[in-house]
Amino acid sequence: MGETDLVFVVAGAAALLAAALPGLIARLPVSLPVLFLASGVVLYLLPLPLPSPDPVEQRAATEHLTELCLIVSLMGAGLALNRPFGRRGWSSTARLLVVVLPVTTLAMAGAAQWMLGWPLAAALLLGAVLAPTDPVLASDVQVGEPVGPDDEHDDEEHDDDEVRFSLTSEAGLNDGLAFPLVLLAVALAGAGGRPGEWLGTWLAVDLLYKCAAGLVVGLLVGWLLGRMFFRAQRTSLRLAERNEGFVALAATLLAYGVAEAAGGYGFIAVFTTACAIRAAERSHGYHGVLHGFIEQIERLLTAWLLLLLGGYVATGGLADLTWQGAALGLLLLLVVRPLVGWLSLHRGLAGPRERRTIAFFGVRGIGSLFYLAYALGHADFGVSARSLWAVVTFTVLVSVCLHGLTSTPVLAWLDHLRKVRATTPGR
Repeated sequence: MGETDLVFVVAGAAALLAAALPGLIARLPVSLPVLFLASGVVLYLLPLPLPSPDPVEQRAATEHLTELCLIVSLMGAGLALNRPFGRRGWSSTARLLVVVLPVTTLAMAGAAQWMLGWPLAAALLLGAVLAPTDPVLASDVQVGEPVGPDDEHDDEEHDDDEVRFSLTSEAGLNDGLAFPLVLLAVALAGAGGRPGEWLGTWLAVDLLYKCAAGLVVGLLVGWLLGRMFFRAQRTSLRLAERNEGFVALAATLLAYGVAEAAGGYGFIAVFTTACAIRAAERSHGYHGVLHGFIEQIERLLTAWLLLLLGGYVATGGLADLTWQGAALGLLLLLVVRPLVGWLSLHRGLAGPRERRTIAFFGVRGIGSLFYLAYALGHADFGVSARSLWAVVTFTVLVSVCLHGLTSTPVLAWLDHLRKVRATTPGR
């Protein structure tokens, strides 16, 4: 069997497993990403003629595959949110974006300089790459299907719970908002660590203009598509009546492409487009059709990417990992994110248990892989690319296992407590 034939066999088998496994493991304390990651390790340990999974050698392919997976996941996250936008309802999200993202970046950059002795640009890049939570691998702690017309009887009863809503909305937005921080590291590396004329450009263009452009494009595309789907005068253009789910992929690619062409952040545009489409006719059952299709595409892409990531680990991807690099990843997952997240949610909507859960489940994954591949294609950071990949891969690996094995029992416990409080008088 040749390499190409084997790739088709593995890809098809992975697709079948992506469809079958969710039902089989629904009640087990294990997640789909853990199984695919382990499968990738086992597969690449076998003497088979498989393609190289090395993201250093295949940097461009890694960047574009992770990019596609991310935008698909962002569309799914936005379509799934049942809670309308509002200052109070989204206050936890705002805290996670405004406080946790930049503080985590700076904390990890400082730790990288201190523990690894890396140059400022490389340390800042590592912090920016590891700071955002992931909309792809965090599906086990995110909201489920959009609420349909037959389910929406009581806004409070059917609203997304605070834990799932906060983690979903955070992951939907902080991938785009991490881009300015990554570009800051790229600019710093290009300037040899010395701020100059690029600082003003970064503030005006990379931070302000690109974020605003992504937001405006997302709102505009989402509004136009929402009008078309639900209120078009011609029935043939009112796609909500035709139940074609692939339109979600069309909306994803359109929003991302227009935003990038306008010089904005496509990640922000895709998530904003999804939220705008959702708001156009919030209770319509077509949202479930769109979300169902995009979720299937996301699961398929995730399965393939995790097989490759597992293969990278099996073929020596962690060979350049030092104990300091491993300690840095553990510091993020066990100390920095939980502590900063917990402090940021003080006196917010989340109760004590929910606050601890939101702070703990800062899943790292595909977004970190994309940003690292992107940055390494735009600048030399004075550190071995394999050293950077080793630290990031280790952190993602631990996050997948740690959060994947704990998410099911923890959220089931919270759901049980919520039901007990709802049915117990005086509580």
